[in-house]
Amino acid sequence: MTAFSSLTGRLLVAMPGIDDDRFRHAVILICAHDDEHAMGLRLDQPAPGVTLSEVLEKLDAPVTDAMSERSVLIGGPVERERGFVLHTDDWTNDDVTLTFGEGLAVTGTRDALAAMGDPEDGPKQSILLLGYAGWGEGQLEEELSENVWLTADADPELIFDGDYTTKWARALAGLGVDAARLSAQSGRA
Repeated sequence: MTAFSSLTGRLLVAMPGIDDDRFRHAVILICAHDDEHAMGLRLDQPAPGVTLSEVLEKLDAPVTDAMSERSVLIGGPVERERGFVLHTDDWTNDDVTLTFGEGLAVTGTRDALAAMGDPEDGPKQSILLLGYAGWGEGQLEEELSENVWLTADADPELIFDGDYTTKWARALAGLGVDAARLSAQSGRA
């Protein structure tokens, strides 16, 4: 049996042959991974017709002009009515923030939404995501052995930028892989 190796703080990059349309061309940041489960947030799928400023206004949270066009992302298919703020760890709420990786954190509370609009005391970078991607015991490891995902180092520029249409290709390029030349076929030697 192989020793467990956590992917917390790393990116999953979908292979072209993934047979689940919910994850086609997905780039997912793994926020938690142990031998019983894994949880990640998809970084490249804006929620249609939803902006950050609209969500904050509905919650009576502060809104700045810079937020008017920022997208809200679909973090995954699980609990899509639940919001998560992925942010830099320069802002945390000790009771509810999960810090992970190199300078990253995720918080699922309203105060994190308010902090997004605070240029002085809030996180330097942040994204609001609805839902998450989850895996049960051994499920992610099985998908990795079946070549469903590539893994990559988490790059804050890639994580927080707003160019969602090219994020998958850029994540592959960071691994030295040209998306146009990547085959959906896999094999075993």
